[in-house]
Amino acid sequence: MKAAIFRGGDIVVDDIADPKPAAGQVLVRTLACGICGSDLHAAKHAHNMVEMSRRVAGRIPMDLSRDIVFGHEFCCEVLDYGPGTDKRLKAGARAVSMPVMPTGETRATVGYSNDYPGGYAERMVLAAPLLLEVPNGLPSDHAALTEPLAVGIHAVEKAALQADDVPLVIGCGPVGLAAIVGLRLKGVHPIIAADFSPKRRELAGLMGADIVVDPAQESPYGRLPVGKRAVIFECVGVPGLIQQVFEAAPRDARIVVAGVCMEPDRIEPFFGIVKELSLQFVLGYTPEEFARCLRLLAEGKVDAEALVTGKVGLAGVKGAFDELANPERHTKIMVEPWRH
Repeated sequence: MKAAIFRGGDIVVDDIADPKPAAGQVLVRTLACGICGSDLHAAKHAHNMVEMSRRVAGRIPMDLSRDIVFGHEFCCEVLDYGPGTDKRLKAGARAVSMPVMPTGETRATVGYSNDYPGGYAERMVLAAPLLLEVPNGLPSDHAALTEPLAVGIHAVEKAALQADDVPLVIGCGPVGLAAIVGLRLKGVHPIIAADFSPKRRELAGLMGADIVVDPAQESPYGRLPVGKRAVIFECVGVPGLIQQVFEAAPRDARIVVAGVCMEPDRIEPFFGIVKELSLQFVLGYTPEEFARCLRLLAEGKVDAEALVTGKVGLAGVKGAFDELANPERHTKIMVEPWRH
């Protein structure tokens, strides 16, 4: 089958072996797969990612000497099942799934595994019990937003918001926008959002932010009301951002780090100590949050159309990685392997 492969530090289109489903697995055809910021980070900082994964118990690091096919935000079509597997969804059904493959005592992440290619390929093998059928009428490219939406929803849940808390979202890329959706659905107001990009600020307002700030013109921290606890969502993931938040945050603020920084960073604990700041790191989502996000998209609670800003076939993946560096042009580019 054809795939856009991460090979030797580059993205190339080539043939790889067709995946074969084992017991408990399902063979699917990729219909749409979003390019995640984590994929951009992984391509740029692959060696760092591998080294850090080796230092976390239970994680299986990628082997960079072998091919890797990224892509973990997908909608797919059921083709066939492995031997002895319950055929819960009929062939031809459209589905989404958490990109997780149980492998004995550990689990692999589809799209960050040498053994389980992701959605930048024509076909994938997934864990059959994790498939969720896409409701009729929800376009495949919108259904593929389930995974990135769940990341932001999970960050909001982990924030443990209280009645009088005021949220500030720093960075309005896909994760920040998903967090804004989660805050809106919780009825938390005012939602303050900040980004240097005019396009992303526009999307932040569309997703539900009440106050949108250009940090080049004013400090978003100045919009936080006095006397209420600030809950600050760091959704950028670059070195220096956490320290910047430490210095600017008001006393007793809670900081939720959803941005994935792949490089060493430096913080000065003094600022967190004297202000009594709380620091919460978040990753991924629960199965319940993932299923809820599919329902939210199906019920029209999220403006999915505004988030999908481009579509490419496999030959366009490498160029799309470069295009996503420009926030004025793109928010979420979908890979459709069948597109020529």
